[in-house]
Formats: sequence, structure tokens, C-alpha cells
Amino acid sequence: MSAKRLIIAGGSGFLGRAVARHFTRQGWDVVTLSHTPPAILNGRWVGWDGVRQGDWVGELDGADALLNLAGRTVNCRYTVQNMLDIYTSRLDSTRALGRAIASLGAPPRVWLNSSTATIYRDVRDHPQDEPTGEMGQGFSVDVAQRWEAALMEETLPRTRRVALRTAMVYGVGQGGIMQTTDTVVRLGGAGPMAGGGQYVSWIHELDFCRAVGFLIEHDLSGAVKVSAPTPLPNRDFLRAYRDAWGMPLGIPSTSALLSLGAVVMNSEEELLLKSRWVVPRRLLEAGFTFQYPTWPDAIRELVQEVREAGHASR
Repeated sequence: MSAKRLIIAGGSGFLGRAVARHFTRQGWDVVTLSHTPPAILNGRWVGWDGVRQGDWVGELDGADALLNLAGRTVNCRYTVQNMLDIYTSRLDSTRALGRAIASLGAPPRVWLNSSTATIYRDVRDHPQDEPTGEMGQGFSVDVAQRWEAALMEETLPRTRRVALRTAMVYGVGQGGIMQTTDTVVRLGGAGPMAGGGQYVSWIHELDFCRAVGFLIEHDLSGAVKVSAPTPLPNRDFLRAYRDAWGMPLGIPSTSALLSLGAVVMNSEEELLLKSRWVVPRRLLEAGFTFQYPTWPDAIRELVQEVREAGHASR
């Protein structure tokens, strides 16, 4: 019996490598589609540019599942050019995959496409779930809405489609969020940000990979929140992070200081200040069980892994 095949489009980054590692360990034939091979390759690599049809289309024929992670990072200044690149990298790649699937005799039975939990408004009064969540406004929200719309453009009767409204994924590896934030925490700079009342939604990398497997096997379609069930305020999130590193000091920062720091770091203050309070209602109701449902336990284990192996190991 041949191995199940998972195609990961745009899979050369931190998250794609984590998914490839997870599924190859389970015996899947994993194919990463990207401009260049991942720094650490698990499975096979096939080149693509995220726009044109090519030899990569053949890898989709007969595949069991497709996961699309392609898209320029949003951790940048929102200049006109950067915003254009963020739009096009997400929309063009999603449309290219849709056209490819429509041309196949044996298309993937499920297509999981990235979206983002930031699609909801800046919320501090109650959590947002899939049935009742309130859409936000602004550039990031517009990107997410157009991205999800692009997923549904083609008529694909034999392929179930899922938009992954994913929270920040924390794990060990090059290019991940932790590689940067660990340094800030260890230097004592991770105190409450602008009061620390904004909620942080997050998920452990292993639970993200497990959720992908769950969604491949279970009949869910449309928007699905991929985040841990216990988001928490920024002040509590950072306190647990400091505790995991044994760092008692965490210098608070004001909104003005964060805005200045974002300019210096070539980023946007929205990434730190927007309150993302989301809960994975559809996953929970479908029976998914999180291995890391609470942040203190998750970050304690992740920091221990960083101490033992370091981010360069992945």
C-alpha cells in the first residue's frame, strides 16, 4: 500500500518544516513546493514560483491533501510595495493552486489554505468564534477576507476546502516567532505592552500539526479557527514566558515606545497591540483534543527544548 501524500505549498519556512517533519514521521509522502528548498528538508522538494502552472501540478494529482502556507511575512512596515507583495503572494498562490486542482483527474480530497485569526476586530469584551465572530477593519482584515475568497473562486466539487484562521504558532526552529521573542524575554524587555490588556491567541506547533491531521480526516469545511482554547491577556502571556526562562524582570512599554520600536525593527505596532481573543469552537465541537491547551505548560516545555537543542536544530 502506497503512503498517503501531503503537498505543502510555500512550505520552506518554520511552520512548513514543522508540518513536514510531523507527517514524515507518521509515514506520509510529504512534498514541499517552494522557490528554494527548505533549510532542513523532510520528504521531497519540488520548485514552484507560486504563480505559473508547471511540473509541480503533477504532484497534486492523486494526493490525499494539500496545505497552502504561501505568503510574504506580515512582519514588516506596511509600505505600498510591502502591502502589494502581501496581497499578491497570498492571492496569486491560492489562485494558482485552485487552477491546478481544477485541471486534475484525481484532485486532492481536501485543501487546507492559510488564513489568519486577525480577521476579527480588536476585541476585549468577549471571545470570537466562527459562527458569531465580528469581522474587523483595515489592511490585515482585508487581506484575510480576500485570501479566503480566493480559496473559493474555482468550482472544485471533489475537493473539500478549509480556511485555517490560525493564531500565532509557537515552536522551536529557525525563523519562528520564538527565535526573536526569546531574546527579548531573556534581556528583560518582555513586560506588559501598553498596559497588557490586549488578548493573545496562540497555538503550540505540535497542536497545529495535529489539527492539520484532524482536519484532513474529519469532514469540516469553511473557516476553522486553529488556536489554543485558552487565550490570555498580554501581561499574563508575557509573565508565563518570563517564568519559563527564569527571568523575574520584565520592563513595561508604552504605546508610544512600541510604535517607535516597530519603526526601528521594520515592523508594525498592530502586531503587538491588536487584541486577538479567539476560541476554536469548531475544532472543539468536532472532538479535537489539544495536547497543549494552556500557555504556561506549553511555553515551559518549549523553553526547555530550546535550552537543550536550540532553534538552529530545526
